[in-house]
Amino acid sequence: MYTNKTKYQLYLLMCLFIFILQQKINAQIVIGTPQLVEFNQACANEDFNNFATNFVFSPESGLDASNQFSIEMSNANGDFNDSTIILTTNPGEITSSPATLNFSIPTTTAGENYRIRIKSSNPVATSSGSQSFPAYYKLQDSPFTINNLVSTGAYCSGGSYLLTIDNPGAGNNDSPLNYPTLNYNWYKETSATTSVFVTSGTTLSVNQEGTYFVETDYGTCTSSSFSNRVTISEVVAGETDAGISSSLGNPFCPDQGETILSTISGNSYQWFEDGEIISGATSQMYSTLDSGEYAVQVDLGDCSVSGTITLTSELFDGSINVEETNTLEEGESLQAIVITNANNPEFEWYLDNTPIAGATQDSYNVTSFGNYTVVVTETSGCLGSREFTFQVTEAFNPFPDVENIPNIISPNGDTINDTWTLPTKYVTGTNTEVLIMDNRGKIVFQTNDYLNNWPENDLELTSINQVFYYIITTQDNQVKKGSITIIK
Repeated sequence: MYTNKTKYQLYLLMCLFIFILQQKINAQIVIGTPQLVEFNQACANEDFNNFATNFVFSPESGLDASNQFSIEMSNANGDFNDSTIILTTNPGEITSSPATLNFSIPTTTAGENYRIRIKSSNPVATSSGSQSFPAYYKLQDSPFTINNLVSTGAYCSGGSYLLTIDNPGAGNNDSPLNYPTLNYNWYKETSATTSVFVTSGTTLSVNQEGTYFVETDYGTCTSSSFSNRVTISEVVAGETDAGISSSLGNPFCPDQGETILSTISGNSYQWFEDGEIISGATSQMYSTLDSGEYAVQVDLGDCSVSGTITLTSELFDGSINVEETNTLEEGESLQAIVITNANNPEFEWYLDNTPIAGATQDSYNVTSFGNYTVVVTETSGCLGSREFTFQVTEAFNPFPDVENIPNIISPNGDTINDTWTLPTKYVTGTNTEVLIMDNRGKIVFQTNDYLNNWPENDLELTSINQVFYYIITTQDNQVKKGSITIIK
């Protein structure tokens, strides 16, 4: 028989055992398999990377106040031995079941069989893995170029043609080669809407005619990361068009800078503009700002091909109504007018490289001699400028009012003292005889209608100054004699 004291002690032990057992039960929870919320594949990019999972756990009372739930993501084969924690909640953040967690996938994610599972920290528990799902973070998700955006390629009979992803390529090409972890799949078109897989890699060596393209490998996730189409043909010399593309399109807007003309790859190249060889233009690409007819000759080894493009600049057209060189008499003026189809044009006029105050219209009334420039700028659409230049000089007066008969002239073409210019009382209309002789007395010039134009012809002068002699006889038989020294 137990004494009352013994019974009391047994009772205390029984209560302690029940308490410990209850604490142990309370220190364990069970976490259900996580469910994917409204997705069966995780296709993310820089603009979207937000996914959700639901899970249940029991009992709620089993959670410690410091507990944190986390989402563990397997490797691409569904193996949690090589897993990544992609989300951890704050302590005590989740206290009731069911619960929903939002998460993002790592930027290195790429595969078809990922799984996730839920883990708790206090008490420690782990759910089973979710159903598998494809997941890709699309580092590059925009169209890109191959073959320098040239739509054709050619190989000599028995040879091959290498297609490559451009890096960086023409214009604003977003080359996926900037992201070394990406993989690529090449395809050959079988119809306008179907194609067959050829191989994987950054390049493709083609020895069969057809149209080819490449896509970044994002598995079952749809993507905009694909290339332009290139049609490859087998040729002998001169049978096909080498193809030329313009990086800024055609027509192009020159305010974006030079456009890059590209052709198919070959062993050597020669570019032409309007039928003339462009000196030094012997690369696969040629940069230009000018409109024109461009051509290229490409050596493929056992054969060669050529291509042409009529390149057009979208820069506005314009003209000015004055000649490059103009003359004005003292007191005269010249109205210069610019004609242009520029959008919202602005005008700025210059005289001898100095802006003319207030001259901002499409016309300017010229009254001063000098070198003029007008700059026309298109301020909307295809932005750009054109300039027109012209010169205004004083009109030449062949019969200036000189006082004396000159005895020195310098016929060197600088328009200064080039001819023997006499006072007006001896020139045309006065019936004055003008006679000029060399130093041997040979007459080299004689007229009764002098036009201030001697010497008109080359006198075969040497580096030594020559001396000539003149006799001027007026209508009333007044005679003037003297010498003329020719300075060369």
